[in-house]
Amino acid sequence: MGFLDEASDLLGKGMNAAKDMVTEGAVVAKGAVAGMAVEQRPFMKAFVRMCSDGWAQGWNERNGGNASYRMTVEEATACKPYFYDTPSSWVPLKTAVPQLGGAFFACTAAGSFMRNLAGDVAGNMGIVELSEAGDSWRVVWGFKDGGRPTSELEAHLACHRVRMEVTYGVSRVVYHAHPAHTVALSLLLPATPRALSRALWCAMTECAMVFPEGVGAVDVMVPGGEALAQATAREAERHGAVVWAAHGLLVTGATFDEAFGLMHTIEKAAQICLLARAADGGSARFDTQVSDDILRAIAASVGKTLDESLL
Repeated sequence: MGFLDEASDLLGKGMNAAKDMVTEGAVVAKGAVAGMAVEQRPFMKAFVRMCSDGWAQGWNERNGGNASYRMTVEEATACKPYFYDTPSSWVPLKTAVPQLGGAFFACTAAGSFMRNLAGDVAGNMGIVELSEAGDSWRVVWGFKDGGRPTSELEAHLACHRVRMEVTYGVSRVVYHAHPAHTVALSLLLPATPRALSRALWCAMTECAMVFPEGVGAVDVMVPGGEALAQATAREAERHGAVVWAAHGLLVTGATFDEAFGLMHTIEKAAQICLLARAADGGSARFDTQVSDDILRAIAASVGKTLDESLL
């Protein structure tokens, strides 16, 4: 090989090496930009704030609670350039949700601590894609180090399906936490929509404006189980919030503020109810009574109608 040939060969190797370095750098850069790009999206910031606020309220002890968000087509499209080049394998659902086929959901990770979410978003949550048939899911972003979506993903998807249908696509957020006063109230009263709804409405009259449809209720069940998922979905057909007896509360909403505000209102009303009972020796027969007619008038004042079956 002559001098010119050797020089040409070395030049070619150098160019290939440089190309490999650029390619490798592009992959690294994509990973870095991916985390920044997705985490900085407005919906992700709102998601993290809701979870952080829930932790600050004391609703999400340890790894308690979970949340999910049905992304819009525009949000999913904007995030796709930063998804993993190779998504995870498809994981079958126990119950298919064809109405949600092809949708993308941001959700917290199984076993993750809400208090850690803001400091490491991709490590404590991620984005999953549903198959077109709505019978399986796969991870496309986040869930670092082998993480998985919340163990109550099935309950979330079941609620998303129902709330999407009854709100004509408006509802997008599902948030589950363990607010102490709501759980305590579920131990005192029967696990029925009527018993819990009326106690909350009468404890704080604003409740008739915020959730005139009342709250749903599910008796004690195994967390993360299929039975809980389906029972919750049935209650979600009529109610934007469902109390899980001796467990917690699941709320839904069009926005993160709406979902958080619903849980905050229910929890405050439950606290007032318990305080009044404790101050009166455990009795629920207070001197000040809120009549059904007053409750109807309160709801009507903001253009809403109470669920008459709960009065």
